[in-house]
Amino acid sequence: MRGGPGMLRSVDRRAVLRGGGGLVVLAMVSPAAASPPDDVAAAIRDLVGDAVLHDGCIRLQVPATAENGAVVPVTVAVESPMTADAYVRAIHIVATGNPTPGVASYRFTPASGRAEVSARMRLAQKQTVIVLAELSDGTVRRATAEISVSVGGCLT
Repeated sequence: MRGGPGMLRSVDRRAVLRGGGGLVVLAMVSPAAASPPDDVAAAIRDLVGDAVLHDGCIRLQVPATAENGAVVPVTVAVESPMTADAYVRAIHIVATGNPTPGVASYRFTPASGRAEVSARMRLAQKQTVIVLAELSDGTVRRATAEISVSVGGCLT
């Protein structure tokens, strides 16, 4: 480093690499980076309990390959009349390869009009995205999609 008190300090690139830049590489290849199936199952259990998951009634739009894993678009729409007797209570998004699988949860009431959300999520690697929709009658619907993430032009 150069400079004295009160002066801007510059850091030598080589000093950074010698002093710990290599830890970044270790973090990138660490097996802990991938979420084990137990974490995903626990996240789903925390969201919907032991409910039986049924496929269908969910339209999940995600890209097959995300060019930028930092901003992966996702749109979820659940078929529902959204009346006092039949509506979607919640939509949950889970990413199986994230260190913390639960990405987002959205709550709805009949006054919401429709059960649809659009968001952007962060994905570091190829993984499956699971969407769960809790209905007012206690059933839980599920949809899944696998997303590849392009990093520097290469698929991971």
